[in-house]
Amino acid sequence: MNVLPEGLPLAAEFPAAHREQWQQLVEGVLRKSGAQPADGAAAERALTTELPDGLRARPLYTAEDAPTPPGYPGFPPFVRGGRPQGSTVAGWDVRQRHADPDRRRTNEAVLADLEHGVGSLWLELGGAGLPVSALPEALTGVYLDLAAVSLDAGPEFGAAAAQLFALYEQREVSPGAAAGNLGADPLGLQARTGETGRTAALLAEATALAARCAAEYPGVRALTVDALPYHEAGASPAQELGCSLATGVAYLRALTAAGLSVDAALGQLEFRYAADADQFLTIAKFRAARRLWARVAEVSGAGAEASAQRQHAVTSRVMMTARDPWVNMLRTTVACLAAGVGGADAVTVLPFDSALGLPDPFARRIARNTQSVLLEESHLARVVDPAGGSWYVEQLTEELARAAWAWFQEIERAGGQQAALGSGLVGERIAATWAERSVKLARRREPVTGVSEFPHLDEQPLVREPGPAGPGGGLPQVRRAEAYEALRDRSDAHLAATGARPTLFLASLGTASAHTARTTFAANLFQAGGIATTGAEGTDAVAFAEAFTASGAAVACLCSSDALYGEHAGAVAAALKAAGARRVLLAGRPGEQRAAYEAAGVDGFVAAGGDAVATLAGLLAEITGAGTDTTSSTDESKVA
Repeated sequence: MNVLPEGLPLAAEFPAAHREQWQQLVEGVLRKSGAQPADGAAAERALTTELPDGLRARPLYTAEDAPTPPGYPGFPPFVRGGRPQGSTVAGWDVRQRHADPDRRRTNEAVLADLEHGVGSLWLELGGAGLPVSALPEALTGVYLDLAAVSLDAGPEFGAAAAQLFALYEQREVSPGAAAGNLGADPLGLQARTGETGRTAALLAEATALAARCAAEYPGVRALTVDALPYHEAGASPAQELGCSLATGVAYLRALTAAGLSVDAALGQLEFRYAADADQFLTIAKFRAARRLWARVAEVSGAGAEASAQRQHAVTSRVMMTARDPWVNMLRTTVACLAAGVGGADAVTVLPFDSALGLPDPFARRIARNTQSVLLEESHLARVVDPAGGSWYVEQLTEELARAAWAWFQEIERAGGQQAALGSGLVGERIAATWAERSVKLARRREPVTGVSEFPHLDEQPLVREPGPAGPGGGLPQVRRAEAYEALRDRSDAHLAATGARPTLFLASLGTASAHTARTTFAANLFQAGGIATTGAEGTDAVAFAEAFTASGAAVACLCSSDALYGEHAGAVAAALKAAGARRVLLAGRPGEQRAAYEAAGVDGFVAAGGDAVATLAGLLAEITGAGTDTTSSTDESKVA
């Protein structure tokens, strides 16, 4: 057996490469593409991507960019995982969510999940959902010594816990075999409802439950530090992490004040985070969360073993769409992969139809099988910390942790999480973040596949029974697709009322090679707002006018190359106006020819980077006669 000498440089026969050489090559490529970077460093900066929280993804990472070594899996600061073996022994815990208020259907779904790969259950109780009193029926046939149960009962967590404890006793479950979470989260409830009057009483009730769990049920945790209310209100990853840290610290103080040791108090907390389709940010978020909580535990005097954060990942509701919901299967697959790679202890994949209401059996089966494929066929859990050692992931984890810690410190200076929620600090900061992101969504800088990009107007909508409404009144719940889906709803209403969708005529000038790029862009844009497209191609202005009249459309858009616009746009625009077009748009930025185009009858321009939502809203109003404000599609600062 040949053994390489220790320290043998495998690249010794090749000349050393330097970052400056790579930058020079990039500079040359960008110059050929029309960009004019000042130097190699500027060329590298031009390829940098801006991320939330002031983070940046650079095009190249080297060993020089690596932060302080993150340690070993299973040891502080737990960046690389909470256990030395990671998930290699049995994979992560596959946890399925159930929120159906019908106790019989819930029981059937629970048993089906447990028979087909699910390891633990997440039950939403109380309010308009499954009654707390129905918990025994929902868990009929469930071996509570084998399947962990996590409860989510809002303010009724005490009553739900009493039901679960009674079941343990009735079924003679050994206290040491019971596992799960009682789901007490008074600050999370305050975030969702905006109510502050009962937080203190609920926190006292939660600490009493934690004391009982610590004394009698070592495998059951009493409190959940749920970061989903912040994520679902539009928070950035750093804001989500900072709010969870502040909440965890508040609970830690309450538990130790009630008499629990620091280690015992830490053992009563489970953290819940969202996982979305931005896989690298998700991986970094779970790794950074463990590092940050390990620091809190360290300064609190905790032992190393108790300092590892217990994490429950849930695929993001914010990324889910009601339109073309099948694409959600892809989003949740990527999110689940990222959560697993990031080291989450338990993962819940929301069914692809969850934005529409209660999932059907097929959707639940796909949700659990998504995890089964990643675990059993992709072998994702067979490697401890698969992302470890990636210079990009390590640096992103470091930068995200610092941004989250800064936000956490700001909350603490404001008096802690409860005070920051009550004063509006948390809500205002998250609202500002979502407003900034909404601009990117409106301008399609952040695409939503199947909704803002590549929409399918003729899709047959899925119909689901509405799910129970959760607590509200506090932080809002947002989704990336909501502005475009509202436009599609307007289009559907017009279709139902008139038998036809709002329609726009595309005048494609010249041959396919000249107009295809902008014709495709324009059709994709208009259909994202529920506006169907029809059209014709050529250069004959009279033929375009006849085709427009036959189409029944009220608005037209010219699509072609800049060269053909110069030759034919004026005549075609004038002919379309004479044929009755209320508005004539042009796909592309007008540049110096704007005045000439407008003189010929062009009313507005659509191009990449403009406010698509405002443009489409104005066009829908124009086409359907629902309004007369059309400034959004004529102002070049808002071209779509």
